[in-house]
Amino acid sequence: MSLLRHLPNAICIARIAMVWPTVKAIESGQNTLALALFTLAALSDGLDGFLAKRFGWTSDLGRFLDPLADKLLLVCVFLALTWAGWVPEWLAVAAIARDLMIGGGALVFRVWFGKLRGHPTLISKFNTALQILVLISALLQAIGGWVPLAFFDALVLLTLFTTIGSGLDYLGRYFWRAWRATANGLV
Repeated sequence: MSLLRHLPNAICIARIAMVWPTVKAIESGQNTLALALFTLAALSDGLDGFLAKRFGWTSDLGRFLDPLADKLLLVCVFLALTWAGWVPEWLAVAAIARDLMIGGGALVFRVWFGKLRGHPTLISKFNTALQILVLISALLQAIGGWVPLAFFDALVLLTLFTTIGSGLDYLGRYFWRAWRATANGLV
């Protein structure tokens, strides 16, 4: 049973390993393969989280690997699909800027104020789900135009709004925690 506690981390590593083949499949126009790999990787995020929470198989390594795997997957697939012309550049810029801001904010907070406690917010989880849905929809478009254009356009706009909202939410949370830490003399 003790080996099973490492399963969530192994799943995260497998998700990281799927990034490169997914991007290469997009670059070479093998969009069905890219869709299968990306969907499998996206589903693995839910699986490792479920296992970690359900069985208490959490670890410091997992708290590092899981967001890293998520960011690598989303950023790389956003870039690949944008370069291939399937995702608007401005959405990719917003999504990547949000991830850079969150990662940079977490790093600054950790260095200056100590351990960062907290969990993804509801808007952040919703935004991540929308980003995944946009990328899956873009791959379905690339395969054969299976997603109505009006739906895709509405999804892209909704994803943009939640990306901005989620980024502002994280920024506000970092600022508020830093302000409280400074006001309480913890710095």
